[in-house]
Amino acid sequence: MIKIGVAGAAGKMGSRITALSKEYEGLKLAGVFEKNGHKDTGKDIGPIAGIGESGLKLSDSIESIISSVDLIIDFTSVESTKENLRVASRNKKAMVIGTTGFTKDDIKEVEPLLKSIPCVMASNMSLGVNLLLKVLYDVAKVLGDDYDVEIVESHHRLKKDAPSGTALKMAQVIAGAVERNLEEVAVYARKGLIGARTKKEIGIQTVRAGDIVGEHTVLFGGLGERIEITHKASSRDTFARGALKAALWLGGKPAGLYDMQDVLGLK
Repeated sequence: MIKIGVAGAAGKMGSRITALSKEYEGLKLAGVFEKNGHKDTGKDIGPIAGIGESGLKLSDSIESIISSVDLIIDFTSVESTKENLRVASRNKKAMVIGTTGFTKDDIKEVEPLLKSIPCVMASNMSLGVNLLLKVLYDVAKVLGDDYDVEIVESHHRLKKDAPSGTALKMAQVIAGAVERNLEEVAVYARKGLIGARTKKEIGIQTVRAGDIVGEHTVLFGGLGERIEITHKASSRDTFARGALKAALWLGGKPAGLYDMQDVLGLK
């Protein structure tokens, strides 16, 4: 039995992870916490997550629950996740990280910590998206430079980072398949008299509107035809279930940084 703790347990993602955790044999919800000063601190997490009384109180820090858990699931913010990672690393606790918005400098800062414990980190925990990444690599490899690549991602109005981590991961996978440096060929916006599209550029465009959970479309445009591959998430539950599956998979794994491709056996 793996005892899990949930960061940001009163939030949109944290509450769904909390609620769905009871469906997974082999996992036991053993700790939940929010940032210091949260209005629900000290309350039973059950009603907050919509699952009735649970007997588990919402704590105000990771330190207060770290000794009671084997693993932390974190979908909070970059700064909060980095601090939680420091605490988990000191206490030799595993982590599943779904937080997005990490820069290269952020990753460089915490990379030793990510590798010091068993850790699954992915910009998207959806099983469908991670299968799609493998498909995109294969499609891009076959089509090569003869097809233009455009990625369009859409999310709710409250999402803070852009483009989405998923869109960037898709672009990285495609760039790797066609042997391009994404930093050199990525185009994030177009306006005005920009001239003809270059052959190697990879367009990554962002939409923010309403309550869109997450939609990603990759367009491969050739002369006389185009291929469009789309993933649409209709509920945050798909990400929560992926994170819980990752937590189960991490049980007994040695220290090291893993991703959802490892979890699904796609490597």
